[in-house]
Amino acid sequence: MAHKTGGVDAYLPGAQGSTLSAWAALPFFVILALGMATVSCSKAAPAPSSAQPATTGQAPASSSSASPAKSATAAKPPTSGAKTTVKPAAKPAAPLGAPVKTYGSSNAPITMEVFSDYECPSCRNLYENTLRSLINDYVAAGKVYLIHRDYPLPMHKYGYEAARWLNASARVGKFADVESALYDNQNSWAADGNIGKYVLAAMSPAEFKRVETIMHGCGADSAGTKPASFALGQSAGAACSVDSYIEADRVLGNKVPVQATPTYVITYKGNRLPAGSGFVSWPILKQFFDSLLSQ
Repeated sequence: MAHKTGGVDAYLPGAQGSTLSAWAALPFFVILALGMATVSCSKAAPAPSSAQPATTGQAPASSSSASPAKSATAAKPPTSGAKTTVKPAAKPAAPLGAPVKTYGSSNAPITMEVFSDYECPSCRNLYENTLRSLINDYVAAGKVYLIHRDYPLPMHKYGYEAARWLNASARVGKFADVESALYDNQNSWAADGNIGKYVLAAMSPAEFKRVETIMHGCGADSAGTKPASFALGQSAGAACSVDSYIEADRVLGNKVPVQATPTYVITYKGNRLPAGSGFVSWPILKQFFDSLLSQ
């Protein structure tokens, strides 16, 4: 049975920290609470970290994540009468920033943070049956700002590796495409660990080469296949450059605290509401958001 996070009681009249009237919040969380016990992926135990865990909730600065390419050395002047073409020095490559794992405008009145594990069936269900509609509707309309937070669970063999591929892809601007690919093909890559196959299908070969470069030292080969020991962030040799972003998200999740995935935290006009967990349909979530926006 999955552990519950938050609950209906937090939204009843007089509840500490509640910023909503009971009529606005109750329909959403009553229905949500009825399904929490069976539609979440439980947090069995803390997953080990591959590198130094993030000590704050902020993603690390991007300056240390990638180095500009060295300029090519100009050709030496010819020593004979032969004509030589001198190639101009290559321009330094722009350093990559932190992975952007969001949808919509940060100025939207509602912010929804979703802590999820890409191998979690309940997370896939929420994404495919609720979040996609949310993205196409209220996110596109500027009403909701949706933030993805990584929270891979130790019970899932390839969840951490999927988060690595997602963060590497997000650093080259392919977050949305790869997130969709991971959830749409969850059953396939969860069976054999071949995550890279679906990442490649979601972008151009040139973009995939950049992602492979970022994934260097992360314990996966170009096909995405890897030993199970890498699934929880354990890496031999060079440190994985994207693990710090995953760990930063988990630090935030532990503060919630996340007890199961998916877990989500909704903020309305600066007021952070108690967390909810489990599957909720788009019509019910939309009704809840409408009640917030009407206040």
